[in-house]
Amino acid sequence: MSADTTDTSVATTAPAPEAPAPASASRRDFIKKGAATATFFSTLGHSGVWAAGSDAPEKTEVKIGFIPLTDCASVVMAAELGIDKKYGVKIVPTKEASWAGVRDKLVNGELDFAHVLYGLVYGLQLGTSGPQKDMAVLMNLNHNGQAITLSKKLADKGAVDGPSLAKLMAAEKREYTFAQTFPTGTHAMWLYYWLAAAGIDPMKDARAIVVPPPQMVANMRVGNMDGFCVGEPWNHRAIMDGIGITANTTQDIWKDHPEKVLGTTADFVAKNPNTARAVTAAILEAGKWIDAGLQNKNKMAETIAQRAYVNTGVDAINQRILGRYQNGMGKTWDDPNHMKFYNDGSVNFPYLSDGMWFMTQHKRWGLMKTHPDYLAVAKKVNRIDVYKEAASASKTPLPKSDMRSVKMMDGVVWDGKDPAKYADGFKIKA
Repeated sequence: MSADTTDTSVATTAPAPEAPAPASASRRDFIKKGAATATFFSTLGHSGVWAAGSDAPEKTEVKIGFIPLTDCASVVMAAELGIDKKYGVKIVPTKEASWAGVRDKLVNGELDFAHVLYGLVYGLQLGTSGPQKDMAVLMNLNHNGQAITLSKKLADKGAVDGPSLAKLMAAEKREYTFAQTFPTGTHAMWLYYWLAAAGIDPMKDARAIVVPPPQMVANMRVGNMDGFCVGEPWNHRAIMDGIGITANTTQDIWKDHPEKVLGTTADFVAKNPNTARAVTAAILEAGKWIDAGLQNKNKMAETIAQRAYVNTGVDAINQRILGRYQNGMGKTWDDPNHMKFYNDGSVNFPYLSDGMWFMTQHKRWGLMKTHPDYLAVAKKVNRIDVYKEAASASKTPLPKSDMRSVKMMDGVVWDGKDPAKYADGFKIKA
């Protein structure tokens, strides 16, 4: 269902720039020949000329796959609020059952774009998560907002964080099973990093299984795993259902980490550059709307909780998007580093170093046998050129550099300067 788009706080139209007709053409001829472009200029508020002399999207209706997770919100709200129409496109959000399904539909063209795991895109680019396919990351959709959940049974035995889990696993020898959502995905990398930081080798000391996000809670309920890493609202849902506790959030692992991206194939961008820019701009504006205040976040939670999207209670979503956390054992806290969709415009830039980091972890855990040319691959996949055009259209500020640095939870600094040395430098690795 579509929201009322008459609310000017949702989608305002910029004044149309002057676009005078050529001296040799009458006003009627100009309008007749250039109506589509002029209309798009009017809604976009941008007077530049893009591909083939026109700003108009090549494909005006696009399917964007998503998994039922809180961080699909900017894709959904771009469609629900009608922001997509402002940029000359119609976004059709398409609910998918698993990340493997998203991968397959992106590759075969059933989906035009997807709300997708950063590491899945790089896995396809390098042929480590399926047949090699040249891919494109157009923007980050969000920072933060995932978590490590441990079963209530483990917590009752004292395993409530990484060090206490390691102590229990050393004392009670058995096979411990942890779930993530896709072999090269973000959740797998957060889970492995977190376990290794506590001295647990995820390849030797535990068994890792793949479970689609909406099935995590049900699988923990029947005892299929000891812990999992997934996006919200499924960590909070496990607490609400009394079967799990939050051991750490992923922002504890890496403050303001990249998470889901807007992904597509390189072929799609080559054939539809204006569409890629328009969709990116619309989702940027939707993220800005979400992060604009409490009222918007609550409306977002009510919208994506519906059966067509995440299909859960609003109360499973609306606390952690505001940074209101509980761990399932009586502790509550306000986390300023909760899930952000835009913040001050810093969330969405596809930093080259972010893409490179996932490749270093794929190499660390044996998903790649040799080092790739990290920077060259990132420059190919992360389409900063498209992002900058979309940022201009949506009035989103740009960072000063294509790289950024971070100190991870174990004190190790990642800055993208020597990725091979970084990947090989971990004590625990495959």
